Amino acid sequence: MPEYRPVPGSLALYKIRPALVQQVSDKIDIELEGGKSKRVRPKDITILHPGPLHKLSDLVDAHGDIDEAWELLSGGETDIEELAELVYGEFTPITAWAAWGLVIEGLYFEGSPEKILVRSEDQIATDREAREAKIAAEHSWSEFIGRLKSKQLEQEDHERLLEVERLALGQSETSRILHTLGHQENPVNANRMLTGVGYWPEWYNPYPQRQDLPINNPDIQIPGSPEEERLDLTHLAAYAIDDEGSEDPDDAISLDGGRIWVHVADVASLVAVDSAIDLEARGRGANLYLPEKVVHMLPPEITERLGLGLQALSPALSIGFRLDEDAELTDIHIALTKIKVSRHTYDEIDNALDEKPFADLKALCDRFNQRRMAAGASNINLPEVSVRVKEENILIKPLNRLESRQMVTDAMLMAGEAVARYALKHEITIPFATQPAPENPSSPEGMAANFAYRRRLKPSKLKTLEEPHSGLGLALYTRVTSPLRRYLDLITHQQLRAHLLGNEVMPLELISERIGASGAVTGAVRRVERFSNTHWKLIYLMRNPHWRGKGVVVEMVDNRAKVIIPELALETRIRLREALPLDTEISVAVREIDLPDLTVWFRVVG
Repeated sequence: MPEYRPVPGSLALYKIRPALVQQVSDKIDIELEGGKSKRVRPKDITILHPGPLHKLSDLVDAHGDIDEAWELLSGGETDIEELAELVYGEFTPITAWAAWGLVIEGLYFEGSPEKILVRSEDQIATDREAREAKIAAEHSWSEFIGRLKSKQLEQEDHERLLEVERLALGQSETSRILHTLGHQENPVNANRMLTGVGYWPEWYNPYPQRQDLPINNPDIQIPGSPEEERLDLTHLAAYAIDDEGSEDPDDAISLDGGRIWVHVADVASLVAVDSAIDLEARGRGANLYLPEKVVHMLPPEITERLGLGLQALSPALSIGFRLDEDAELTDIHIALTKIKVSRHTYDEIDNALDEKPFADLKALCDRFNQRRMAAGASNINLPEVSVRVKEENILIKPLNRLESRQMVTDAMLMAGEAVARYALKHEITIPFATQPAPENPSSPEGMAANFAYRRRLKPSKLKTLEEPHSGLGLALYTRVTSPLRRYLDLITHQQLRAHLLGNEVMPLELISERIGASGAVTGAVRRVERFSNTHWKLIYLMRNPHWRGKGVVVEMVDNRAKVIIPELALETRIRLREALPLDTEISVAVREIDLPDLTVWFRVVG
């Protein structure tokens, strides 16, 4: 190919695109596609044809015999002029540009205008197969996107949607599908798509996996129960009192004259420090209570064997104490025991509080409660509900403030204070539950005041150093009554058990490590429980579109009200026509629900 000099009207190549030379001086003025002009250096362009070319729009498609030209040139090389003549029969600006298009395409030829290489038959076959596969894939993708938009998926589409599911579950940050459809790539939009096209049923709960929590119970072999001497307390009536349907009874109460015994399932007897079960429980932090199921931190067999009242006799860690005239704990005694337990519901015991031993037990608990209240304990009274899913039914039940529930709560708090004092006396490191006092402590009355006061409370913390728990009104306290479902309760049990058997307890450093490890995961557990409860509340409202209820105004900012709906224990914001006094009750109905975003909007009705 001769080296053509640029002259006005010649066809040039500028960054693989066509250009028309307009004027030549020390630099060259060229016209690009779209009519844009540019001044370039001679070395910035390659002349494909000397011209004349009047305008770039004259470069129309040309037709020729590519296969014949390829066969003639097979195994050799050529240039743009010879290739244009062999394929199209002549060398013109149109055929020169068409020939260069074959080089750009790269199937039969490749290289530069001056040196064009002829590709082999194997190279052509391989590329052609790859290109056909690419075209087929693009066609398949286009058809898939069409089915996605029309919500008419086929079985093969589910595999494609795995990438959206990974985003919805927080396992990735991108999705080609969402990007193609112009949606922001985030878990909420991914969730919305999956439920919208039927990949997930509307009720699917993504929050455990989105927080990277286990969704199945641990499956670990359980050791046999140790043969050891236990204090026999089977002569005492022991009452395990729980909500109806509770499956993990881990505490019970006895009254022995003036001594209260709080019995707790002896989980540490089967879960040794740093055993496989212990490590698994440490990674889970706590039971995960979802409306649709419970995911246990320990193998369920442990609950079956140690849950109080689930067997004829139960091994327990029992905490005994008395109250003096000032309702302070005295005569604290902790022992490994065996007990005989009967199970009861709060409602059942609430109807028996005038009978012995519950009347005597309640009198002792009331004295302790009065001592806590006098010490500044917070008594937040806001609506609470239990959300349970049984088969197709969503059951939302208010948790009434029963006297029996408060009695059991106070008994468990006494046990926590007793263990804290015992551990401090015997220099046993345990996780102490602490909470700083709020500014200007008070006793709020009314739902709005309780709502505002709750927001003023500072979060509780777990520490190896004893400090007051202002919310409970206790100078020192530890959580000890739920080792079946809270890992740090189990840690305290392991420490007490080691002490009682004369073994070495874990040092402060190890307890601190366990507090840190547990705190990281239990925060996620609590978030998932909160999100999951809201999730099922919104599904309940979706299934009951004509629902009507009462809301209570607990905060007003201009005409925007924060409202609590007691029967759902649900907070929402509603724009009102005019500001209303706090604690005003209004009638509300559902206006709109966005389930993936966990958002519901209500409207005021007459």
